[in-house]
Amino acid sequence: MSQKIPTLKAKDIIRILKILGFFEARSKGSHIFFKHLDGRITLVPKHGGEDIGRGLLQQILREIKITPDEFKNLL
Repeated sequence: MSQKIPTLKAKDIIRILKILGFFEARSKGSHIFFKHLDGRITLVPKHGGEDIGRGLLQQILREIKITPDEFKNLL
């Protein structure tokens, strides 16, 4: 069970959130607020082509309540 999470672009994270059933609830500036019908929420920064760091990605995974391995299987 590997915990190593890759750095990803915001568009990749957004694609996976949509696969998981999240939808864009609102956006303000370069931040997009995602919601799930079961009440889970998260915020994804979208700053041009910059990578999302591992720490922020881990925070997003905690907020959407999936493991790094579950996330990597969706890549």
